Amino acid sequence: MTRLVQGAFAVFSSCLSLAVCAEVLSPVGAWTTIDDETKKPKSLVRISEKDGVYTGTIEKIFDPAKQDSKCDECAADDPRRGKPVIGMTILSGLKHTSDSVYAGGTVLDPANGKTYNAKVTVIDGGKKLEMRGSFLFIGRTQTWLRAD
Repeated sequence: MTRLVQGAFAVFSSCLSLAVCAEVLSPVGAWTTIDDETKKPKSLVRISEKDGVYTGTIEKIFDPAKQDSKCDECAADDPRRGKPVIGMTILSGLKHTSDSVYAGGTVLDPANGKTYNAKVTVIDGGKKLEMRGSFLFIGRTQTWLRAD
């Protein structure tokens, strides 16, 4: 009987640890995006959750020369066209699909105005986020760093 109690306690302890880990692996918070070419911080994106749907908004652009950037390349029918990039929602419609994966939404690249299918995976104990933007089978992955 003692082994049964010890085994149950071990399972309970593991579940408790997993529950804590699952909370840490949320994408909610501020993330520093990294420029693909220069490898320097590019922007600060804040991801939030409402009713199980995750969105990301640009809060800051690090390059002083790009502070007044607008989404001039956005499609003519996109309401973000010509709007300031700071304050713009670029990530939308993501839903939690597994332990640390959020998918089913879209991500806008304000530099080229194109929208891609989005998949976010929180990695490295919640310190990093892999942002995958793709169209059909072609895409790219960026690693964002937790800023808060």
